[in-house]
Parts: sequence; structure tokens; C-alpha cells
Amino acid sequence: MQRQPTMLMVPGHGATAAGPSRRLAEFAGERAVAMDIPRLIEGIDVGPRSPLARAQELAAEAWSARSTWFLTNGASQANRMAAIAVGSRGRGSAVLMQRSAHSSFTDGVLVADLFPFFMMPSVDTARGIHHGVTAAQVEEHLAEARAAGEDVGAVYIVSPSYFGAVADVAAISRVTRAAGVPLIVDGAWGAHFGFHESFPESPTRLGADIVISSTHKLGGSFTQSAMIHLGEGPFADEFAPLLERAFMLTQSTSESALLLGSLDIARATLEDGEGFAESVAAVAAFRERLRQDGRFPIVSDSFGEFSDIVADDPMRVSIDVTSTGLTGHAVRSLLGERFAVYLEIATVSAVVAFVGPGKLPDLDRLFAALDTLHAEHGGGGLMGLDAIPPLPRPGALRVRPREAYFGTHRTVDAQDAIGRVSVDALSAYPPGIPNVLPGEEITRETVEFLRAVAAAPIGYVRGALDPAVAQLRVLAAE
Repeated sequence: MQRQPTMLMVPGHGATAAGPSRRLAEFAGERAVAMDIPRLIEGIDVGPRSPLARAQELAAEAWSARSTWFLTNGASQANRMAAIAVGSRGRGSAVLMQRSAHSSFTDGVLVADLFPFFMMPSVDTARGIHHGVTAAQVEEHLAEARAAGEDVGAVYIVSPSYFGAVADVAAISRVTRAAGVPLIVDGAWGAHFGFHESFPESPTRLGADIVISSTHKLGGSFTQSAMIHLGEGPFADEFAPLLERAFMLTQSTSESALLLGSLDIARATLEDGEGFAESVAAVAAFRERLRQDGRFPIVSDSFGEFSDIVADDPMRVSIDVTSTGLTGHAVRSLLGERFAVYLEIATVSAVVAFVGPGKLPDLDRLFAALDTLHAEHGGGGLMGLDAIPPLPRPGALRVRPREAYFGTHRTVDAQDAIGRVSVDALSAYPPGIPNVLPGEEITRETVEFLRAVAAAPIGYVRGALDPAVAQLRVLAAE
């Protein structure tokens, strides 16, 4: 028998729309207010056999994992958990990581005091887009790290990329298993993988030991909700308690019941697969329409040119918009402002449209909007891409990232920063790969590259103190 509870606890709205909470109910709905309950409620999240525990078990079964944790601080929390678990392992503080890793994993490297060795992903120089790494690269870099006397505690890769490029996780996992090193896969953009025959397989079934899953992105849960999966592998027993400790360190003590519940619903929806075939067909038809038109090349059509890419995500369409004469950032902005068409990602040369599995959005509307922008601004292609110089090699890592990040720093002119140690992370767009990380030496080539990108009409430098990169922050002790 359903009862209306009397809530004499947080949250202050009391799980009802009465009194001042009517405004909240008008905003989010009475059902959302009623479901927004606190932690430690009998029959919901208390005890080892609680509905919450069972929901996480079902998620682990769905993704073929040993264990799954529901997260309310996004995949960023999962990345930090993974890094902290590696740092807590006591078997080598070095981590071999893809250079284009998400900043939240770099945060974890700082917190856990890890020592990073980097692998450069392949780069589509024509569009300024980075992709992934190969099994051969991983094997080579593992050998180099060990030759340098480092005991590698984990390998970290990204698959799929923002643009849907999928790495050969199975081959990479064979390399890491042979080397006795756990493999972490940032699969944030592939939460739906493995739930339809047209989707690439989930990394949890391809040998990954830890998988980051940003379930809200294309898995269907509420924004900010995510999961981290512990794979069924040789490191599972060791990592289970380490990830649990990292979870306690990073998870909110006031978890949102709405976010947690949405993760369980997303799992059930993915397993059901309702409408997935129709979505896949609709996106495929839209891609073919763009190909037939010819003005808006599909970025993933060139994936065959890169040895690190073995598949692509059928639920996103990466569109080269240089023929409009506008940057991808400008196209994305105009699509929203003028046509109420909102896209997830933009780069200098492209935009990316995501379609959630089972959804059938109005893709004709997107095509018509692109057609209008091309008619208004297009014809000559995007100017300025050729002004971006080649990527410089990163400077030597002279100080552990954590020591540099928390060290005493000073601000100097860019030219005076050459040869000094950076305390910041700087990434030039395009292509968005970090050029300098805390603890690395700032080289002359890097300064020239960053300033050239900043001066180009289509470039900017994330993390810079000023738009022109006239000044940089360096470690005062160096």
C-alpha cells in the first residue's frame, strides 16, 4: 500500500509540492520532487541487498563487468577514481596514457601523484582532429617506460573519441595482459556500445580492466550521472577494494536519487533496445544524404586512413563544415540561435550531431539549416587552417605533475618561460591535445606554436592566461 510520507529531514522541500515548494514542482514536476529523496532510506539504499545494490549488480551483468559503481559526479569522477586506484595500488606510480586524455584523468594524476608517460594519438592534420593509439604503440611505449626504469601501474586509452573513432581495444588488451599491466579505457562516449548489433562492442567485453562510462551521454540517463565498470580480468580482485576506496573519496555524500534512479532506467532501456534499429537506419540515411549532396563531408568516412581506428559509432554524424566559410564553433552557435538545432561538439572545422539510441530527431531540419548557412556564407572554404603549424613535441617532464601544480609559481613573459617548468596545462585548438602539462619544460617550439595558434583567426589556447599567450606561469623554484 502506497503511503504519503512525512519528511522531517533534508531536502528542505520535503518531497512534496506543498507551500513554497510549489515553485520547484512547477519547474521540475511534482513527480521529480517526490522522488528527490536523501540517502540511507530503508528499502532503497540501506544494506547489501538494497534496491540500489541490486541495480548496480544488474548494470554489472548488462555490461559483463565484475562490479559497477553508480556515480553522480559524472565520468570525471570515474576518471579520478581510476587514477586514485592506480596510485593506491603500490605497484608503480607510472601510468602510460594517451596524450589526448580528458582533463579529469589529468586531475587524477595530480591527486594520486602519478608519473605520466605519454602516447601521441594519430592526428587528422587536414581537420585538426585527434583520434587514438594502436596496440603496437602501446607495446613500444611500455618497453620504453620499462627501459627508463619505470614500473608502469596502468595503461590509459580513449575509445571512442569525440568523433566516434573506435580503437582496437581487444588487441591493446592482449598487449597489456602480456605485460602484466591493467588497461583503463575511457569509454565515456560509448556507454551504448554492445547493446545493438550495429554498435561496436563494449570495452568490458574486449579485455579492458576498468571502463569509464558517461552513461548520460548516449546511454539515456540524466545529465551528470555515470558509471565505472571493473572488468572480469586478472586484476579484478585487486582493484575492487581500491575502487571502492576511491569511490568513497570522490562521491558526494548527498547523492541525487534522481540521478541514481536514472542510471538503472538507462540500463533497462539499453537492454530492451526499443527503437534502436530505427535510429541506426535514420542516421545512416542522413549520412548518405550528406554524401550525395557533397558539400558537407563526413569526417568518419576518412577513418580508414588511420591505422588506429577499427570502427566508428553509428549514432553520431561528424560533419566537415568548412565549405560554409564559417568555423564549426560559429556554425554550432548559429544553428542554436537561428534554427533551434543544438549540437554537442564543435571544432574549428567540424560539428558533431549525436542521436540517442531509440530517438528519431528531425535530421531534415539540421540539413536545411546547414543548407541555409552555406547559401549565406559559403563558397570559398574556411580560411586559416593552413596557418596552424605542425604539433611540437612536448618538453621533458622535469618535475612530478603534482609537485609542479601545487608548487609556488610566478608569471613571466612567454619568451622568458622557455626552459622553465610549467604549472599549468595548455592546449591549442586545433587539435586540442595538451601541449604543456604541469611539470613539463616549456620549449621554444611550444611557445612559438601556441602563439601562432593564438594569432590565427581560427585558433585559441585553452588554459592560457591571456588570448595572445603573452605570459605563462612557471614554477618559481626552477
